[in-house]
Amino acid sequence: MRPSTRLFWSRAVLVVLGVATVALIPSLAVSKSDNAPVNEVIARQLAIERGDVQPAKFDVPLSGGLMTAIQEAFGGGPATAAAAGRSRGRSSGSVPPSSSSNGCPNVFKGDVANVRVNQDCTLRRQAEEWVGVNPRDFSNVLAGQNDSRIGFNHCGYDWSLDRGESWGDTGTAPPPFWQELLPDGHTADACSDPAGTFDHLGNAYVTGVFFDITSPANGIFVAKSNAPFKGRFYHTPFSELSFQEYRATPMGHPASDSDAKVAHDKELMVADTRPGSRKQGRVYVTWTRFEAVQVGAVTQRSPIVFSQSTDGGARWSRAIIISGASGSFCTAFSGTEDNPNACDQDQGSHPVVGPDGTIYVIFGNGNTPEGSADQVLVVRCPATNECDKESDWQGPFRVGDLVSGHPVGPSPEGCPAGRRCLPPNGYRVPQFTTMSISVDRSNNLYATWADFRNGKAPCRGAAATAKPPCNNDVFFSFSTNGGATWSPTMNVTTKFGETAQWQPWSDVMGDGSAVQVAFYDRHYGDCEFTGCNDITLATIANPRSSKPSIRFRRITTASMPNLTPANNPVQAGFLGDYMWVEVSHHNFDQRTTHIVWADTRPLFGSAPEEDIYYASVKAEGDEGVDDDDHGGDRR
Repeated sequence: MRPSTRLFWSRAVLVVLGVATVALIPSLAVSKSDNAPVNEVIARQLAIERGDVQPAKFDVPLSGGLMTAIQEAFGGGPATAAAAGRSRGRSSGSVPPSSSSNGCPNVFKGDVANVRVNQDCTLRRQAEEWVGVNPRDFSNVLAGQNDSRIGFNHCGYDWSLDRGESWGDTGTAPPPFWQELLPDGHTADACSDPAGTFDHLGNAYVTGVFFDITSPANGIFVAKSNAPFKGRFYHTPFSELSFQEYRATPMGHPASDSDAKVAHDKELMVADTRPGSRKQGRVYVTWTRFEAVQVGAVTQRSPIVFSQSTDGGARWSRAIIISGASGSFCTAFSGTEDNPNACDQDQGSHPVVGPDGTIYVIFGNGNTPEGSADQVLVVRCPATNECDKESDWQGPFRVGDLVSGHPVGPSPEGCPAGRRCLPPNGYRVPQFTTMSISVDRSNNLYATWADFRNGKAPCRGAAATAKPPCNNDVFFSFSTNGGATWSPTMNVTTKFGETAQWQPWSDVMGDGSAVQVAFYDRHYGDCEFTGCNDITLATIANPRSSKPSIRFRRITTASMPNLTPANNPVQAGFLGDYMWVEVSHHNFDQRTTHIVWADTRPLFGSAPEEDIYYASVKAEGDEGVDDDDHGGDRR
């Protein structure tokens, strides 16, 4: 669970006038000239990560990608160490491209080929990944990541036309991912949390959190790549504009704010590609809306919100809160003034669409009493409802516990203050943002997440002194009644003993015969004690049986070295807030699992540095059904 220290943000501190002083607590006054952002939600998170403020139990953290950009601009994270000149390895700059390419490709060859996705030739961070497969062209695979080649952070998107064997990307500063106009007149100088989807026609959509580090304005925007372009470039989604492929604006705007008390964060999107759905073609986005509030001792809330487009991403419905309320399990720390049982301390939503068009959304929640575990919740909007008002949504339903207790930064390995991590890695453990949900053709639901319920000393307390082994595990549960009730929680990684498995993502085979779960893994060699990592794929066969079988496959061809301030101070402390897994069909007799992750193996020189890698794993025994319901809908 999060630290229990109760230090609250006073109502009196919520004043921002130009460069006027912003007091986060009575003893901490910061202004723009003192290196603080003017968005109050972001300013508080930065103060926590600097160690100036202790997080309260209900302080769900903002996403790591967003805060990486803020730390770069204002200091307080691993980038500060870089400025102090503590680097002993090469962590920035560029190298000549390959003589046989327009970029810098690479393949680590082995049992499963690990293919470098981003094509930039710099030594700058690429992390936080999404992957999707075109339902109309299985050779067309897209990926996204936080792209820092021109600074922290921008959203990069990549494309493959040969089933992931080779990749191109959208370059260093293409529209619409640069200089998007925000509602207060500023242009967005950063983008984080990249995500995307395909619709049933093969049109691609991408989204991200856009913000300006010198103003309170921020938003979530959507761009489109019409089907013939296959994600090779993006344009305005307004289809009535002639030659819109040449237009970078206007973008679709699910959210756009200039309120200093609001920060939009951690969005994901999905399109309804289901042949049996009356809503086929709609595009959905869910995200976390952080708000500075004052409800008793509670000073922030972060409900999950939803918006949809019925015209190809151009226009978006009013954002509504869908995380709901519960007198049974949301009993503490409500930031909603008129509802003490609001489930409004949330983060990390993930939406999927069922075969009939029902929308399911999973997320993490912290409205639990001090000393108890957080929780995994699910809400749904039935196919018969329009989903554009709060009353259309049902739930929340409780999936299981989300147990914290990991060591708390700061740490010498780069873990920021107030963040959880697993020494000797300095990467923050994004517990709230790595839970995923998938649905099969029979409307059965499958959820995976990771937590520290089995962790114990010496991997407890302060990250600066905690030591491995750090027994973090991956968990699984399923529902056969639309999410209303869930099976007992199963430990997927119990056979690996007291080692760390973390940051999972998952998807289910369309027939429900197996769930594919990929995750970072320290059980190989001496990685648990040195901090190197691998990617493992777990196949949970017969997942709804009382005793499902689990097969494991090592995806990485070699272990990824630990990345620390000593060998790369600019990139230390962040390996992304999520990775991604997508299951699709390539033909009638093979099923393919697509995996993307942030990999620290160096391409040039010896210093570890982060790039995006891709692998595909084929499974025999498909039932021969190819019904075009799998691309982009997290089937």
